[in-house]
Amino acid sequence: MPREKQNEGITLLGNNNTEYPQTYDTSVLETFANKHPERDYFVKFNCPEFTSLCPITGQPDFATVYISYVPCDKMVESKSLKLYLFGFRNRGDFHEDCVNIIMNDLIALMDPAYIEVWGKFLPRGGISIDPYCNYGKKGTKWEQVAWDRLSHHDMYPEKIDNR
Repeated sequence: MPREKQNEGITLLGNNNTEYPQTYDTSVLETFANKHPERDYFVKFNCPEFTSLCPITGQPDFATVYISYVPCDKMVESKSLKLYLFGFRNRGDFHEDCVNIIMNDLIALMDPAYIEVWGKFLPRGGISIDPYCNYGKKGTKWEQVAWDRLSHHDMYPEKIDNR
């Protein structure tokens, strides 16, 4: 496949005139073709500088967000994902909402076989919140994988050392 065709639809990667969004916007997300759709494999993103706002107090919340997925035909382009996540900076949502919104948006974008999103938020007021959500495509082996991972999630919690 010619290189131009492989990169069709990718406009942000390599663009030196990037404008960083100040608001949540799914239109910045871009995809490219999975070159290995015959094989199941995980792609994992770690975003250690995720921020959002408490919808009640307006105070900032900081987290590491982990996104893991098994692609089908489409994959999310990493710079567009970074800009999308950056858009949460001024958005007021509870932690649980943030991870579910991210997952739902990525499902709508890519239609992956499997996806999970885990937010590890820094403590505020003496408590940290670590919401986890996942999805396996209905009618596939990944539907059962999603249930198994969810039902056994965090059975052995990490040692918390004030993060």
